[in-house]
Amino acid sequence: MRHKLHVKKGDNVAVLTGKDKGKTGEITAVDRKRERVTVKGVNLRTIHKKPTPGDQGGIVKEERSIHVSNVMHLDPKDNKPTRVGKKIQKDGKKVLVAKKSGEVLGK
Repeated sequence: MRHKLHVKKGDNVAVLTGKDKGKTGEITAVDRKRERVTVKGVNLRTIHKKPTPGDQGGIVKEERSIHVSNVMHLDPKDNKPTRVGKKIQKDGKKVLVAKKSGEVLGK
């Protein structure tokens, strides 16, 4: 069953579990079907690429996706993980709000 995800591309999140626990970064990609996100600088793997006519090849570090349940939004006020809530602004726009400080998340 697919659920609506609480994160989107560009959000700043903290990793809650795994070998990268405690690291923070920006979401670079979201896979809604598999409920996975790619976070900049997190869950790096070493890939051995063959050379192609357009590319030199070699050993490259590549980011892999992690499950969305293993990340949590960062509070814009103190940069610590926080739960989120939804709020309707005066202009009728729905926004995500940090539970700790009450600040609006995102741009």
